[in-house]
Amino acid sequence: MTSAHTVTVGLAGTGRIGTSHAETLKHLPGVDTVVVADADAERARAAAGKLGVEVVADIDALLASPLDGLVIATATDSHPELITRAVDAGIPVFCEKPVAADIQGTLDVITHIENSTVPVQIGFQRRFDAGYRAARAAIASGSLGWLHTLRATTLDPAPPPAEYIPRSGGLFRDCGVHDFDIIRWVTGREVVEVYATGANRGETFFADAGDVDTAAVLLRLDDATLATVSLSRYNGAGYDVRLEALGSRGNAIVGLDDRAPLTSVEPDYTPSALPAYPGFMERFRRAYTDELAAFLSMIKGDLENPCTPTDALEAFYIAEACELSRREGRTVAVSEVRH
Repeated sequence: MTSAHTVTVGLAGTGRIGTSHAETLKHLPGVDTVVVADADAERARAAAGKLGVEVVADIDALLASPLDGLVIATATDSHPELITRAVDAGIPVFCEKPVAADIQGTLDVITHIENSTVPVQIGFQRRFDAGYRAARAAIASGSLGWLHTLRATTLDPAPPPAEYIPRSGGLFRDCGVHDFDIIRWVTGREVVEVYATGANRGETFFADAGDVDTAAVLLRLDDATLATVSLSRYNGAGYDVRLEALGSRGNAIVGLDDRAPLTSVEPDYTPSALPAYPGFMERFRRAYTDELAAFLSMIKGDLENPCTPTDALEAFYIAEACELSRREGRTVAVSEVRH
């Protein structure tokens, strides 16, 4: 480590999320130096110049640098190689989800690193959101009674670029996986069975890629609690991410604030004057900061890994079961997709 109190962090990938992470890291206490690299060297230089951080020629040069930690925000297909190379070099890793593009690739990474003491944290930022943490605490305390229903939503205001969709993994793996992870995390339960269906009402490039732009999912947890997940790329009112945990004695609602893109048509309701969240960066800005602060604590040995590759694998299994259910029009046990 650079010193007892400061670290040097490398960042691979200077797209939107990577650049945001670099800016966050630069301002976190305990970070001495941020070094960035990208497959597009010009993009990396531009980001470094804008942020006032260091830049190296390419990702190979980044991995050869004296790093205390590596943040991976590159394209999904590069994640397995970068994770394993960093771990082999003894560099703790924070990697944006997913670990790999498919289950087998995820399992290969887990097998490669399972005997290493070098930690790998996967970026499921909702685990660091204050609302989700409060819901988890409420459920664990028993104050809600027993849960009968969970309702989760991830509704994007507009679709991503058409060229992204064929390599996104599909709506369940790209988008719904966050809901699947957080449902496991807030409840402490496992999903055992899914039924999923989808529709295409928007651009044809979703159907062309074998994907859907809107989906509805029913999950059965191992204690018989039922959960629904609603997903869409076309929520024109704004970015709507919520979780409702409904119990026999009370409830906990995440994401219900003055910027939630919800319009009441009740005559006596006074709408908020604040604008709706336009996207995930605004909705989860604090959570992104807190997860990177947790990564720094983890590489200093002050915190256990808050989200392991195995956690990511469990969410991926649920997403895979949903995709199989949608394609075959039937209920699917998560055990069917386990390797």
